[in-house]
Amino acid sequence: MIALLRIIAVAIFAVVMFVFGCGYCLLSPRNPKHVFTFGRMFAAMSKVFGIKLELRIPEDAYERGQAIYIANHQNNWDLFTVSSAVTPKVVTVGKKSLAWMPLFGQLYWLTGNILIDRANKTKAKGTINQVVDSIKNSDVSVWMFPEGTRSRGRGLLPFKTGAFHAAMGAEVPVIPIVCSSTRHLKLNRWNNGHVIVEMLPPVSYEEYKDKSVRDLSNQCYEAMKVKLAELDNEVAQRNAK
Repeated sequence: MIALLRIIAVAIFAVVMFVFGCGYCLLSPRNPKHVFTFGRMFAAMSKVFGIKLELRIPEDAYERGQAIYIANHQNNWDLFTVSSAVTPKVVTVGKKSLAWMPLFGQLYWLTGNILIDRANKTKAKGTINQVVDSIKNSDVSVWMFPEGTRSRGRGLLPFKTGAFHAAMGAEVPVIPIVCSSTRHLKLNRWNNGHVIVEMLPPVSYEEYKDKSVRDLSNQCYEAMKVKLAELDNEVAQRNAK
């Protein structure tokens, strides 16, 4: 019964977001400010799923310059958890197939996000160049999921290097964001306990000018892996009380 009520709530939310969201975005289509606005709205829906969402970001998180934001990618719950950490003037990079997802896909495109064709390596490389150009020719930052696919409870998967090539090319820092594991969340459970999303300190690209992109990737991976374990342990202790 709980699951049914939540499905109905999400359906209503999706229709309202599509109708009014698309109408709002059409006033200034593909404006990056929309990603922040709708990210907050999606994060607010976490309460409907019985999630006690805690966002940990530094005081100056909204005042930082341009960066490449990276986050762990777990499952569909990311829409209602990791989205809370989106900062102003940030666009995300997602699969081209997202544009065809009913309701959400059209809104995703209108909000100014970048779509990438993962099946075409030539186009994918071109997308990294597009990310670099977007940063250099505007004041936006870009959010990417370096795992390249959903982990589905398998921990932190190996990173692809696209995000780090983009950071080096655009000469901006990498800012990791970690969300505690959400594999315990159930649609039919009234209280889904705690989920913590934390923004880690920036990793400067300058320290890796004389090293490989893979070194930068490995540094971010290890930092996120350690933080994920810490957050999971904290969440487990909280939910056990």
